Amino acid sequence: MKKIDQVLLILVGILMPVALYFAFVYAPEEKVMGVVQRIFYFHVASAWTGLLSFVIVFAGAVMYLWKKDLKYDHLSHAGVELGVFYFTIVLITGPIWAKPVWGAWWTWDPRLTSTFVLFLIYVAYLLFRYSLSDHPAVRTYAAVYGIVGFVDVPIVWMSIHWWRTIHPKVITPEKVNLDPRMWTAVLVCFGVMLLLYFVLLRMRMNLESLRERVQVAREKLMEKQA
Repeated sequence: MKKIDQVLLILVGILMPVALYFAFVYAPEEKVMGVVQRIFYFHVASAWTGLLSFVIVFAGAVMYLWKKDLKYDHLSHAGVELGVFYFTIVLITGPIWAKPVWGAWWTWDPRLTSTFVLFLIYVAYLLFRYSLSDHPAVRTYAAVYGIVGFVDVPIVWMSIHWWRTIHPKVITPEKVNLDPRMWTAVLVCFGVMLLLYFVLLRMRMNLESLRERVQVAREKLMEKQA
């Protein structure tokens, strides 16, 4: 692990309790939903981070098809893994919040449905990558798939504006329908979640680069032995 990654991990470890303080102490309790609403701060932060990760997947896939540079494939691949990870958090925290508020763990709401579809799209990407050998053709197909799968990202983001939905519209382009302290807590939690994301992204890309070098060295050794 590089020294900068160690420093960033320590920083995340320091800031995570700060985020917890803002979510559970600093932010006021919502009058109607009560304490369960505090899931909101990590639910939203994870959703935004996951969507950003899929934007990075799209950018990495485009750059790989253009440049054929492995670092962009590593970026895209790592972005999918982390995007799926953060969306797993979203799909776990969402029902926990929904049950006491809506009276049901899940509804086929446009926002929920499009989010679940996006999750499945990129889970399929990972299954594709893990089930096949690491070959230039596989990287190319994965890049194309990553670009096509991105179509659902703006659908997820705009779903609460395009269709009738029971999903709360607390944050819109026009205004933020939150107490200022709640909005501050959202931004703090998102900032910490984002920092953790970039630390994990760097570490995952470094690991993929190391794996690539090991594979090349192994192939050269096998050629010498042959």
